Amino acid sequence: MDRAPLAVDALRRELLTPAGPLAWLDVVETSPSTSTALVERTRAEPGLAAPGALVAEHQVAGRGRAGRTWETPARAALTVSVLLRPHVPAAALGWVPLVAGLAAARAADEAGVEARLKWPNDVLVPAAPDVEGLGPYRKVAGVLAEVVPGGGVVVGVGLNVAQTVDELPVPTATSLALAGATHLDRGALLVSLVRELTSAVGRLEEAGGDARAAGLAREYADRSATLGTRVRAELAGAGGVLEGVAARVADDGALVVETADGERVVTAGDVHHLRTA
Repeated sequence: MDRAPLAVDALRRELLTPAGPLAWLDVVETSPSTSTALVERTRAEPGLAAPGALVAEHQVAGRGRAGRTWETPARAALTVSVLLRPHVPAAALGWVPLVAGLAAARAADEAGVEARLKWPNDVLVPAAPDVEGLGPYRKVAGVLAEVVPGGGVVVGVGLNVAQTVDELPVPTATSLALAGATHLDRGALLVSLVRELTSAVGRLEEAGGDARAAGLAREYADRSATLGTRVRAELAGAGGVLEGVAARVADDGALVVETADGERVVTAGDVHHLRTA
């Protein structure tokens, strides 16, 4: 399927300083994983300026949580990794992937799709019928954040834009096109995502890393499809499984779940929404 490439020169005019927030923007035709490539680059170039972004027109081995990989059709998705160097306490870095999810959700909004968030940062859109683990939603975007040497964080975002049903990797996924988006301009989505992300991180910095004081915790909670929902959390490592009601997001970005044995804190793992009787 023939799809339009990104207008790189126009994007650089809009996103690079002084007009925009980025110190640099690279767009490549193909990459196994923009996040892997950018993490490797930051290790080779410790002084690499931030914020900066690496975009791939075709990502063939994208990485998600728990080492999952996927391929997106050429020019059908927005696959970008952003290098940030947030000037916040280390304890506040847990909010970076959450506000990245918030930024991706807002970009989806601007495409005319009502987006919600599944903790920590999966971007969901309403869809029927219900599916296991997501309920009345499908996943349209995912975020992966990795800390790199020198106080940096690489935030990778994969946003499904124009995929057809046959091009989606799993039945729980969807695209903006399938969700009824009013526009599918990947360039406009990239501009929105980058501006929203850098603005949110700037607010977090101004508040000394306090997401509540910055207003980001409230904005995240208002958009959450997880809070107030009964969930099953498959904890990372040998942490086991717990079930309960997702009560709130803690000060460090962890998910607090109210179980039959009291409150438990989930810092990493897969969280599934459970159907209510």
